[in-house]
Amino acid sequence: MSIYEEVEIEDMEYDEAKMTYFYPCPCGDRFRITLEDLHDGEDIAKCPSCTLQIKIIYDHDDLPPLPPEEEDDDDDDNPAAVKKDQDDDSDSD
Repeated sequence: MSIYEEVEIEDMEYDEAKMTYFYPCPCGDRFRITLEDLHDGEDIAKCPSCTLQIKIIYDHDDLPPLPPEEEDDDDDDNPAAVKKDQDDDSDSD
């Protein structure tokens, strides 16, 4: 695996809504890595438009915390929610 550059996490842009760090790529796109990946120990950010990769230098203890996991609100177990979804689909005709 070839690394284009090593980048300090402080030099990256963090998007709180997407919980993703970004860094400009020479191709014009941006390298990206999610907060969850960083918490899982991943330190390689990839560019979605080319083959370049960067290594992220960071201290795990300095990462923002992950939000608490929400319980799986599977509407398939709730017949009323499934019926409502079907009614909503028929409104769009």
